[in-house]
Amino acid sequence: MPTRRQFLVLSSTAALTSLLSETPASAAEAAQPYASYWHPATILDWDPSTDRDARYNRSTVPLAKRVVPARPANAHAHTGEARVQALVAYAPTSNNPAQGSLDMNYYATNYWQYIDELVFWGGSASEGLILAPNPTVTDAAHRNGVRVIGNVFLPPTAYGGQLQWVRDFVRREGDRFPVADKMIQVARHLGFDGWFLNQETAGGDAQLAGDMRDFIAYLKKSGLRVIWYDAMTNTGSVSWQNALTSRNQMFFEQSDEMFLNFWWSASGLQNSANLARQLGRSPYDLASGVDVEANGYNTSVGWASVFPEGKPHTTSLGFYRPEWTFKSAAGPADFYARDNRFWVGPNGDPSNTTTTAAWKGVAHYITELTPITSLPFVTNFNTGHGRKFAVNGTMRSSQAWNNLSLQDVLPTWRWSVKGTGTKVVPSLDWDEPYDGGTALKITGTPASANDVRLFATSLRLTANSQFEIVHRTGTGPSRLQAVLRIGTTEKVLDLGGISGAWRRSVFPLGEHAGATLTEIALRVLPGGPVTALIGRIGVTDPVMTPPAAPANVRVEQVSRTDVTTVSARLTWTRSPGSVRQYRVYKWTGSERIFLGGTANDAYFVPAIPLTSGETAQIEIETVSEAFDVSPPARVSVTGTP
Repeated sequence: MPTRRQFLVLSSTAALTSLLSETPASAAEAAQPYASYWHPATILDWDPSTDRDARYNRSTVPLAKRVVPARPANAHAHTGEARVQALVAYAPTSNNPAQGSLDMNYYATNYWQYIDELVFWGGSASEGLILAPNPTVTDAAHRNGVRVIGNVFLPPTAYGGQLQWVRDFVRREGDRFPVADKMIQVARHLGFDGWFLNQETAGGDAQLAGDMRDFIAYLKKSGLRVIWYDAMTNTGSVSWQNALTSRNQMFFEQSDEMFLNFWWSASGLQNSANLARQLGRSPYDLASGVDVEANGYNTSVGWASVFPEGKPHTTSLGFYRPEWTFKSAAGPADFYARDNRFWVGPNGDPSNTTTTAAWKGVAHYITELTPITSLPFVTNFNTGHGRKFAVNGTMRSSQAWNNLSLQDVLPTWRWSVKGTGTKVVPSLDWDEPYDGGTALKITGTPASANDVRLFATSLRLTANSQFEIVHRTGTGPSRLQAVLRIGTTEKVLDLGGISGAWRRSVFPLGEHAGATLTEIALRVLPGGPVTALIGRIGVTDPVMTPPAAPANVRVEQVSRTDVTTVSARLTWTRSPGSVRQYRVYKWTGSERIFLGGTANDAYFVPAIPLTSGETAQIEIETVSEAFDVSPPARVSVTGTP
């Protein structure tokens, strides 16, 4: 682990230096809000009322409830045993845009069904040691029922670490820990779930170790989740145990989980599991670390030590830097292929992980979970980044973008196609989205009826419930049917023939009131080539009253980015009721141009087309969970800041 960590310090600093050298300071950059980070001394001065970026860094999406599907994909995978942590670095510690950016090139995490906790990785001596997550990541993770954990990195002395920083971190004032109090305030204000503590600064003593143990206990009492990394020992020294031992158990006992360093052995993990049980803890509160930063699914892993065949899992699993799938990719399609292989396996089917490959995919061991447990459920298959942005089938922006706050819940199974002979191929398509940046695409010439299993759900239907689907088939017949599994029955809905343009079909489900919808699939009938795009799938209880528009819209700051565009900070009062997101447009008098969106009540618009002296009308609309839309609230922005 120290080798990887040293690399992180160097790579983060190099990336930051490159970024600063290429982009001179400007008023526009001063307007851009960034993810927050601190040293132990500087976090004591943090106050959300004076931090001008604090409002833009808030996540407002609640943590969704998740359940095991009624029919899990893989009989080999275990339910209720090992959990999965993912330690992900989305960007350098500093200059990390709070709410996305105008670039599709981004690690759009979307195999949330196999992840239990995401640690927002980062930190370096030159930038900051205490790092809060972007709200975009927290929004997407929470929508999928995944906890998000901020990171504390106290680095080795050889790479800038200072023992005084550790002492400052655990300093007491009476029965309080001031830094812990600030970390609690940060997490609660910004809306994430806890902290990962990685203390690798050498030179400590037993007193410092005792202070760290008490700090952990104090932090955990707040209700935040605390994950400890196996480095510091009870003597205050740094000595990676690669196991739970008497030298690090005092930290484990006070924390919720411990991430074990990478050099573990089968016997070490089994002894760790046994000791955890002796301490009255679950062995799955231990995550065996796997460093995939350099080689991804080509990494050699002692899978049988963590997941012994025919036996319960030994411990949980912790991936260090699974964004390798993105960083090693040649482009978006390659990234999605690599990501699928990483999580699902070389067969690309979570129900079929039989392979001679050493890396069989996480789906081989871990049962997927679904957050689709309450009405309404609507997905546009939006991956959280794209080349363009559409709204209800109309293209509203040709600007590339990333913003995980706008990501939808994506298919539970990617891709499980049941049938005999030649099968259709499902994929996510960025060329013809219906709403957002992505659509589901199904192509091929099926030799038999193909069932494309999409979503595991646990939705209790009402007398008003309805199923909706928006799709298009170009010039050929679709031969598409929606297949809903309700209780023990299968409801087949025919979607009609040639659609040409986008077509919305609605099917009432009131006759099944009180029953539970557990699965949504698409059936493709044989008879020739098929090319179909699915833009939206939803199960809703339709409402007659649209959501209310946001109130008290204010332009907090306008900054010119170049001769034809400005950026702007916008804030407003949240609409009452449940809100999926707010969308921001420029109204030109003849068309609406999509500028961005957020689940928050504040948004930084990075680029508004606006020449000097021109005044633009900005429209902000509320979008409900069912994608009902409010009337727009309007505000003017002038091209002269």
